[in-house]
Amino acid sequence: MKKYLSILVLFACVGCQSEYQKLIKSNDYDAVYEGAVKYFEAKDYYKSYELLEKALPAFRLTEKGENIVMMLAKSYYEEGDNLMAAYYFERFALSYPTSQQVEYAYYYSALCYYNISPVATLDQTYTDKAIQAFQLYINKFPQGSYVKESNEHIGKLREKLEEKAFKNSKIFYNLEDYKAAVTALKNCLKQYPDSKYREELLYLTLRSSFLLAENSVESKKEERYEMATDDYHAYIDEYPNGQWAKDAENIFLKIQKRTTN
Repeated sequence: MKKYLSILVLFACVGCQSEYQKLIKSNDYDAVYEGAVKYFEAKDYYKSYELLEKALPAFRLTEKGENIVMMLAKSYYEEGDNLMAAYYFERFALSYPTSQQVEYAYYYSALCYYNISPVATLDQTYTDKAIQAFQLYINKFPQGSYVKESNEHIGKLREKLEEKAFKNSKIFYNLEDYKAAVTALKNCLKQYPDSKYREELLYLTLRSSFLLAENSVESKKEERYEMATDDYHAYIDEYPNGQWAKDAENIFLKIQKRTTN
């Protein structure tokens, strides 16, 4: 009995496959569309988007066109192809601005970029695109269904950009390029004034300023020790009992010794 059931299943699969292949080769676009809907409803998204891509040119300017573009976006999204999904969600939003599904399209286009935003050490192009897309959604639908989620996602994405800026600024310090380190660290503080890395950024700025002065030619030492003094006050005024307060005091004592001799 099991043998016969296996054969029946095999024939069924072959039948489905041959039906799909016939639709792929067919010029009967109504049949292609109906087949695409059937595969979409069965959650066979690969076959669905293959057939939808074929049907789209025939129905682009008809009522079916709207449904096809949305199903394409959802099919690619379910298949994990976020770039293609984002493309079709954006295309839907632009092509059908009065549709009842346009809010959904704006939000999910942003979510696609969020899904492919990489770890902080890598290029953050898609992180920026995701932030812009979520912000566009919020601007268009300030009372929308996904505003809370969008703001939460933006917060996480900005934390990633902040981490990236922090790590990049530390690279110069680790390379002992203290002039570049001072600039990068201060730029990071300016860009992210409420950063969770703020204390470390202020401390590393102080150390970089001090070491820059230490390794400068005589004609530039006085000016750079003054800059280091300002950076000491910036740190110690904000974090008098901070993690690096003792080391900051030691640096300041060295600055005083250098500038009073």
